[in-house]
Amino acid sequence: MNIHFSIEEAVRKRYSVRNYLDRPVEEGRESELKAFVETLDNPFGEEVFFHYLDSKSLGDRRKIGTYGVIKGAKQYIGASIKAGKMALEALGYEMETVMLHLAQAGLGSCWLGGTFNRKGFAKAMDIADDLIVPAVSPYGYVAPKMHGTESLMRKVIRADHRKPWVHLFFTDDFSSPLTKQAAEEIAFPLEMLRLGPSASNKQPWRVLLKNGVWHFFEQRVPGYSAAFPYDIQRIDMGIAAAHFDHSAEETGIKGHFVLDREPELALPEHMEYAYSWVRE
Repeated sequence: MNIHFSIEEAVRKRYSVRNYLDRPVEEGRESELKAFVETLDNPFGEEVFFHYLDSKSLGDRRKIGTYGVIKGAKQYIGASIKAGKMALEALGYEMETVMLHLAQAGLGSCWLGGTFNRKGFAKAMDIADDLIVPAVSPYGYVAPKMHGTESLMRKVIRADHRKPWVHLFFTDDFSSPLTKQAAEEIAFPLEMLRLGPSASNKQPWRVLLKNGVWHFFEQRVPGYSAAFPYDIQRIDMGIAAAHFDHSAEETGIKGHFVLDREPELALPEHMEYAYSWVRE
């Protein structure tokens, strides 16, 4: 994967944009985006497929509706994947990498996991029936002002707020918060993870350092994914992996993800093991 931009700058610039200028992204920038997407991969061994829609092929917008959430968007990118053990994490990892690329390029984007017509987009993007379409995103030039629905949504989910370190990162067990000092060099990747986006800003990721290995857990919100045929918060875990992995790589810290290092310890209610990261 070729990431030639500052991860920290992109993370801090990125936010969910729901109001766009009536101006399509130029062909050259569109080609650059598609070339970048072709370089993507993920650490979970699942193949992610990307699909595009523009103003010429959008057709009847009501059939691919975003329920009044998105205004003015001329282009969309969607991701699909075959159902698999780590499919949603893989899709979250690659899709978020695209979001960071767009932010660094000065373009807005917005994760859509629930507020879009899934069947409508799948048909418009000509996505095969054996693939699931967990998320799409508009992208384009940001309008100078947010529309009313956008402002209300950001206020309701407290979009500009993130949980503090003591609620997210731990050492040995989940009763012992990890300090930035104890995290040492890994404090930067953890901070970039902390600032990541998540469905309804639930921030389900928890990270535990135990015996030199960084273990990632999903703190599930009971009932939150009931409206979906899958656990949508697993996409968030893929986003977490992307922020952590790219930030570590940017600072020269080498490591890799594994799926078989679940530590033996008592877990809080609704907590599930996701994956681990081992430093090399």
